[in-house]
Amino acid sequence: MTTFRNRRTSLSGRWLPVAAKLGEYRTFFGAAVRNPTAVGAATPTSEAVAATVAQVVPTTGSPVVVELGPGTGSLSGAIHNRLPPHARHIGIEIGADLVRHLQQHQPWMETLHGDAGNLRALLATLHLDKVDAVVSSIPWSLLTEETRQDVLRQVTDVLAPHGAFTALTYLPARHSEGGRHFQRQLATTFDEVITHTTWRNFPPILHYICRRPLEE
Repeated sequence: MTTFRNRRTSLSGRWLPVAAKLGEYRTFFGAAVRNPTAVGAATPTSEAVAATVAQVVPTTGSPVVVELGPGTGSLSGAIHNRLPPHARHIGIEIGADLVRHLQQHQPWMETLHGDAGNLRALLATLHLDKVDAVVSSIPWSLLTEETRQDVLRQVTDVLAPHGAFTALTYLPARHSEGGRHFQRQLATTFDEVITHTTWRNFPPILHYICRRPLEE
């Protein structure tokens, strides 16, 4: 007979007690209720989404990967599992509760409490000016056009020439005013913009995978 106590569920490529998964959801929902425009999601993303995101992560050398808005870390495990031993995995999270959650449950990630709009300055505190990949879960369609442009400019400033930027948004948000503006901004910011939809998530997730920033 299987009891609640010994049943287990998978989280970002690892096996954790059901109680830990429920704790993640409580932390996520609490942050979403307090600041919905900062979290911008209804639930943590699925393992299928995490697996797709991780494909942009280098597996050799000593890469630096930055997560913007990692939340409760639902993407972080898949990213961490793909990184080589000498890589650096940095998370920039605006929610104080989420920062504490990440520091407790993803201690291998260098978690900074801050705003994606201060990306360059935050990386400078770690003596970094270039990174190999930027993974973003921030609610782009809810941001102002000026804020989106500022964050994208900082992303392109810190992204290495071979690097990749990937952003996630709910598929329905693609057709919102903010979503349409974001698509246009990506098209004028990067030479290559590839889209992919992960249907095994509710709601489905749209991925933008972007490379080769264009010169202004």
